[in-house]
Amino acid sequence: MSKLTIALDIMGGDHGPPVILSAAVKAIQLHPHIRFTLCGDESVIESGITALTSEERDRVDIVHCSQIVEMGEAPTSALRNKKDSSMRRALERVKSGQANACVSAGNTGALLTLSFYLLKTLSGIDRPALINMLPTTSNHNVFLLDLGANVNCTPEILFQYGVMGSVLAQEVSGITSPRVALLNVGEEDIKGNAQVKSADQLFRDAPGINYIGYVEGDDIFTDYADVVVTDGFTGNIALKSSEGLAKLVINEVKRQSQKNLYTRLLARIAFPLLKSIYNSVNPDQYNGASLIGLRGIVIKSHGNAQKDAFYYAIVQAMKEAEMHLPDKIKTKIETVLLEQL
Repeated sequence: MSKLTIALDIMGGDHGPPVILSAAVKAIQLHPHIRFTLCGDESVIESGITALTSEERDRVDIVHCSQIVEMGEAPTSALRNKKDSSMRRALERVKSGQANACVSAGNTGALLTLSFYLLKTLSGIDRPALINMLPTTSNHNVFLLDLGANVNCTPEILFQYGVMGSVLAQEVSGITSPRVALLNVGEEDIKGNAQVKSADQLFRDAPGINYIGYVEGDDIFTDYADVVVTDGFTGNIALKSSEGLAKLVINEVKRQSQKNLYTRLLARIAFPLLKSIYNSVNPDQYNGASLIGLRGIVIKSHGNAQKDAFYYAIVQAMKEAEMHLPDKIKTKIETVLLEQL
């Protein structure tokens, strides 16, 4: 397994360095082929990695940063005024080739803006997209994009999203010909706005994509498609709604199981089943949205991620770095464009 370096924005997120450093320590201890560049306040970082052995510590570089991009800060302010921020320094490591990927739980708008400015998009891609895996009723996952990078998308951008999502599904899930669908208010051809209908035609005219048509919101989790494409406004609402529902189910099961002695006894008997259900729907394991379409790998963690959730975001960065995802997307985009000529 090849050596990889992951750059982490230590100062981002709602919970800050303690959570992110704990996840970093876990990743260092579990993955001996990985190196880490930790960007942030040096004294804070040093105090947060004392659990590492001297050998593990040798796989860590610290980049001291004097600035922090605040969670509510305007993206333009982060771009113009925070040139020594932990977020920017982590991205610059990817740009220079000193790191294979960057992971941040910081300000989403600032991360999108800085990533777009520093790394640029691949040839043939107009805008990057946030994409993540979600569980389905089968053993397969579905990839949903865009999750909030671009709330207004042209049909051409939606088409590009489908191509990129297809590549990710192919590489991560090993699907030879991923099923790509457009999220719509109905499956009939007459349904949808002009933007979705135009994108539908672009997909139908592209022989290199296994396009299966429209899907509705309730089909996202049914294993009907491997990739579901939509704009960032709709995608973000769909994602947050599904995460809220998963938390509701988990909390309701816990509440019902503690109502009385009888339910507590039943819960103890059914514990292995309940644990399996919890593990399958727990949003933490799906943390780490990929900002695809860039000339580098950037993973956006939830701002409120705890240790295990941020660790999963690090794992996602490792996977994409190992598969050289931007190169795969570049090749697929070029192939599809040639087929359309």
